Amino acid sequence: MGQQINVVMAQLNLLVGDIDSNTSLIIEVAKKAIQENSADIVAYPELALTGYPPEDLLFRPSLTIRIEKALQRIRDENLSAYLVIGYPERVGDKLFNALTIIKNGKQVANYRKQHLPNYQVFDEQRYFDKGSDVCLLEIAGQKVAFTICEDMWEQEPVMQARAVGAQLMININASPYHINKLSERQALLGSRSVEGGFPIIYVNMVGGQDELVFDGGSMAVTATGECHCLAPSYEEALVPVLVREGMSPDSPCEIPLQQIAPSLSLEAQLYQSLVLGVRDYTNKNKFKGVVLGLSGGIDSALTLAIATDALGSDRVQAVMMPFTFTSELSLDGAAQQANTLGVDYQKISIEGIYSAFMQALEAQFVNTDPDVSEQNLQARCRGVLLMAISNKKGLLVLTTGNKSEIAVGYSTLYGDMAGGFDVLKDVSKTLVYSLARYRNTEYSSEAAEIIPQKVIDRPPSAELAPDQVDQDSLPPYDVLDRILELYVENDHSAAAIIEQGFDEETVRRVLRLVDLNEYKRRQSPIGVRLTQRGFGRDRRYPITNAWPLGE
Repeated sequence: MGQQINVVMAQLNLLVGDIDSNTSLIIEVAKKAIQENSADIVAYPELALTGYPPEDLLFRPSLTIRIEKALQRIRDENLSAYLVIGYPERVGDKLFNALTIIKNGKQVANYRKQHLPNYQVFDEQRYFDKGSDVCLLEIAGQKVAFTICEDMWEQEPVMQARAVGAQLMININASPYHINKLSERQALLGSRSVEGGFPIIYVNMVGGQDELVFDGGSMAVTATGECHCLAPSYEEALVPVLVREGMSPDSPCEIPLQQIAPSLSLEAQLYQSLVLGVRDYTNKNKFKGVVLGLSGGIDSALTLAIATDALGSDRVQAVMMPFTFTSELSLDGAAQQANTLGVDYQKISIEGIYSAFMQALEAQFVNTDPDVSEQNLQARCRGVLLMAISNKKGLLVLTTGNKSEIAVGYSTLYGDMAGGFDVLKDVSKTLVYSLARYRNTEYSSEAAEIIPQKVIDRPPSAELAPDQVDQDSLPPYDVLDRILELYVENDHSAAAIIEQGFDEETVRRVLRLVDLNEYKRRQSPIGVRLTQRGFGRDRRYPITNAWPLGE
């Protein structure tokens, strides 16, 4: 048998800005990988020392000092494996997204990222300068090349490595999730490995960072493009990859078939992304738990299920805040779900609070007819209560608005939008129903009906007026969501959407609502990003503008 290399993919959940703790984790993982897996190489995610994305922390004057102390701590451990560590490298007045390779207390190689993404949620050109040189290191007789994340999405770095005779490539990443992202990565790596003529080991980060969720899914593909090792998604893991030398001194390394994590359905990916996003945002920001308004509707029901799965029932409080228009179905459905999940459940009527507000506003509202002002006041009473509970108990307020509602402004500033994290911000109403059914039937082996079927079956309603249902003021959700997908996620014009068979009046009304409510979305809580165009870092439209609908 020829020589072999034991590579450990360190799929870690790192905390942005916590360089000391991230360094301690890097060292701890290295020792474990060496002891348990006889690791020759331990590869960590992109910018592992700072976490990703560090954003304007990269401008802090003390960054270089802290990074050098962290690297010195790692060198002082004098560990026997090659440690591939992502970090920001300062050289004069330039800053690079780099990786260093440390072995036996010495830096033996360095690489600077060549392709800096500046689209969707990425703005690396704001911070970093581009590298240009290939990084090749001989390990156990094999020529190993190293690259960073976006370098894999461009052909040039792979061809550079091929030109200098690379037999294996290791690519470290901080690649956030969006729908179908894992399959996109697998297809890309398959193509690049064939183009380069060598296997590629792809190491990704895992965990929630503000609105981003890094889903893991680290993998190794052969020189012929087949995935022969796949780490589980949504969890930390140290995944060993056995690499064997090729048939001849110049042939590519070989990766035999090894651990392959089971594939996940779309609903499973989305649900686990939401759970991980809630858990990490709550824990990393040191909240004691979460509180949310449980209305008896499907959005708050799904939010409660996700929060409980993320944090456990003992860290979740649900508050029903009934008013004159709250139905018995809502009261029963909320109580049933809270009891099933075992969360802290409280009921606080807003009737007295609302009356006090109306009395205070009597002179302002004189000689006017009731309209949306009174409806919004109900929502704002509830927002005040939830924020007061948050302040007193140290709980994060979870808002429950879905992407469809937020898109068209079917939400109340300082009311149901008041809070710190919107779990369903990038989940359309259509997907809300799919995820509710998934949670009841596939997420776990529990026999209990976590989200009451009567809540799923009922017509959606804000219950801010007598006999109110959402479809009184909105198109059917299957129609609305498709129009929103075309406009928000695909940037189609009104004319292009109408050409697909949608009613012109409906299209223009929906698109106008989207544009008018940009000011609300700017003031809304962040939430987990699931699509390639969520409301937040992805989509930056001016509030004040006169862009006409049309072509």
